[in-house]
Amino acid sequence: MNGTTSADGGNAFTASVISVSPIALPAPDRGQDLRVRVTAPTTGHNLPVVVLSHGMTLTMDDYAPLVGFWAARGFVVIQPTHLDSLGLAPDDPRTPLIWRIRTDDLTHVLDQLDMVEAAVPGLAGRIDHDRIAVAGHSWGAQTASTLAGARVVDADGIPGESMADPRVSAAVLLCLPGTGGADLSPLATQYFPFMNPDFAELKTPCLMVAGDADQSPLTVRGPDWFTDGYHLSPGATDLLTLFGAEHGLGGIQGANDTRTTDESPERVALVQHATLAYLRTALGLDNDAWPTARRPLAAAADPLGSIDSK
Repeated sequence: MNGTTSADGGNAFTASVISVSPIALPAPDRGQDLRVRVTAPTTGHNLPVVVLSHGMTLTMDDYAPLVGFWAARGFVVIQPTHLDSLGLAPDDPRTPLIWRIRTDDLTHVLDQLDMVEAAVPGLAGRIDHDRIAVAGHSWGAQTASTLAGARVVDADGIPGESMADPRVSAAVLLCLPGTGGADLSPLATQYFPFMNPDFAELKTPCLMVAGDADQSPLTVRGPDWFTDGYHLSPGATDLLTLFGAEHGLGGIQGANDTRTTDESPERVALVQHATLAYLRTALGLDNDAWPTARRPLAAAADPLGSIDSK
């Protein structure tokens, strides 16, 4: 995708976008096909890919404010619908493994990228298979983080197997849940014991985004819980903290989600521009995009947030 770099570090040229869903990908061990939405620019070649994992019970139809923004500026965005959106019964044998199946969903997308490409009119031959990122929000951030190297600690306190994927070159992790164990609330301990990550091997370059008013029922700690991944992982290069933001980060889930309690177009715009700029630099598209995007925030008299870097 050709274009010029704008003041926010993104691509100033925007393209028309096509969005196709559902595309069914075979997933024999999953119990049903994996359904995905693909959103892509109608022009351009060597297009980088972002595989986006949704939060709990959301679907491939959410996160339009991010998906449309990224796609119009040269990214192919692929959104699977995970099993937690399909209302599995508690006694379904897949239920205890749903966190792992979520990771497998993202891997299935990468394994079948040729099929995804062929299913979208006009997209064949235009994807850059060497520039792939993962992204996610909330539980989706944990899912995406496993492809970047994070592991889930088992009941004995031992980090599980690595599910890191060498095809993934960068990650954007929005409201990534923090450490487990004593930091989990009784609710999380009962229903989400897999929210017990080990970040020591999360080595893929990552941007993490957190709200400093994001008080989660999953932890006995405060909003700083969502910054653990930045402080504890070697790959987390940058942390964007949004002032006054809660779990919806101003409304990144889009109009389909009614749980946003901190609606703010300005916060959403900041997340859009910052994540785009980070991805462009992390994937080697524009080395100046991320440094350029950081300057206005640092210079603002009344900033919407702050950026820390290692």
